[in-house]
Amino acid sequence: MKSSSNTSVSGDLISKKRNGKGSVSSAEPINRTDQPRDSSAKAVSVVSMSKKSNGKAVLCSDVPMRHIGGTGVSSAKTHEVMFFKDVRFGPQEGELRFRLIHFWEARNPIKKVLIGIEMLLIDEQGTVIQGFIPPGRIDTYLPHMIAGSIYRLTNFYGSRSKTVYRVAEPIVAITFSWTSVLSVFEDSSVHFPEDRFRFNGYEEFEAGCDLGGDLYDYVGHIKLVGEQALTAGLVLDEVEIASSRRLMVHVQTHDGHVMKLYLWDKAATDFCEKFKANGNTPSVILVTTVNPKRFGGALTLSSLSSSRVFLDLDVQPTRDYMTWLGSNTDVANRVNPDIVTKAETVTIGDLFSYIKHEGSKVAWFECTATIDDVVHGSPWYYISCGGCKTKATKGHTTLMCKKCGKAEVTGVADVGDDHMVPVPQALIDTIGQTRTFIVKVSKHNLEGKTRSLTVTKVLPLEAAAADGNLEENVIASAVEETLQMGKRVNGSSSEHEGSTDAAVKRSFDGDESEEAKRAKCG
Repeated sequence: MKSSSNTSVSGDLISKKRNGKGSVSSAEPINRTDQPRDSSAKAVSVVSMSKKSNGKAVLCSDVPMRHIGGTGVSSAKTHEVMFFKDVRFGPQEGELRFRLIHFWEARNPIKKVLIGIEMLLIDEQGTVIQGFIPPGRIDTYLPHMIAGSIYRLTNFYGSRSKTVYRVAEPIVAITFSWTSVLSVFEDSSVHFPEDRFRFNGYEEFEAGCDLGGDLYDYVGHIKLVGEQALTAGLVLDEVEIASSRRLMVHVQTHDGHVMKLYLWDKAATDFCEKFKANGNTPSVILVTTVNPKRFGGALTLSSLSSSRVFLDLDVQPTRDYMTWLGSNTDVANRVNPDIVTKAETVTIGDLFSYIKHEGSKVAWFECTATIDDVVHGSPWYYISCGGCKTKATKGHTTLMCKKCGKAEVTGVADVGDDHMVPVPQALIDTIGQTRTFIVKVSKHNLEGKTRSLTVTKVLPLEAAAADGNLEENVIASAVEETLQMGKRVNGSSSEHEGSTDAAVKRSFDGDESEEAKRAKCG
């Protein structure tokens, strides 16, 4: 899709220009031209005059939009009014009336080529259906589309709804054709629902994990934002979120499972904007059309380009959930936010494979390894808060402290080039122990600047020891079984010798792999 401007806009940004409201954008960024492509001389003339007179890019309800080359459908012609439940496959001339809930870009997942605009529509009966505008007709309709507005559409095509990542139940979708006519519907006596949600719980997401089926919505209360517990005055690291285009939120529904919710790209940005705009620290979140995936053995939810983010009082479901949360604080706080869920468990090889994979983001993982040595003497530094000594994070113009909430941290040089700090005895005592580490794959790793891995936390010895003993027992059992097999055959059978050698090799391979793992972790 060609564009004469580098400005990215979406439905609600257009709305902001028209009515001055600073509403959060509800669609993926879409590059478009500042003027709609000619559809007919009359239509373009009227729209252009409207812009000159009041500065609004509004389509008059008595002048229909038509794609260039249309057959010239008159606005005075009467069409049979249809509901979404009446839509069938193929070309249709009836009139649909609906509210445009949301629209977003549809792109090829591999080549990232724009393949059209997808929409979520709801009629006066409350039926939700998916809509689609092909790329060649985007410039005709996009300039006049406002999320939340009500329209009438005639001459459309009923196409088969996609079977993967479907956002509505009907098997038919509304596709704008070259003869389609879209106009504003201004009959205030007809009521259209504002929105409609389809919620799933843990069990339903578990059943649909990695299947690429229908996309459902998720609502719950926030336990962690990133690695931070939800507390009053929580400050988000906007620079980090903007650079990584990713945010992980731990969310719990009622007294059920706590799940990792990954917000990507625009969903992460919308969360930050709404989080800051909220007078108090928000506690309830609703994300639409999330994709359940299993990562590192754990069930996670990820936002897609069709996803929208709502907090606290934004919509009725979040308001209802806040009411429940206010009268069930004991249930809501039953899970300790510090032990909400484990990071994904991976090997060192998995980590480096993840780093090399295109499109990987900053992430945290668990790695169980044995400490061979503690290297001492390498210089290091960090910029800390003068009060609590926590590492400061970059804000827009200042350094901030996440822990104590300071919005402006003043750095004081405290350098000791020749000052050798002794290694704490507690750290020396860990040599030879098998521990579980929380490892962060940082931006520097993804950019190929370093292969060093940053450990953000060392888990208690009890949990790590259990894993280590289990691994040792497995190897010991395999070796013992191999020796017993050798005793039974007394080395006389070449077939059994082969089996014995293979079993021993497998056991020793396990030792070698563990040694390699230890070396890398050291």
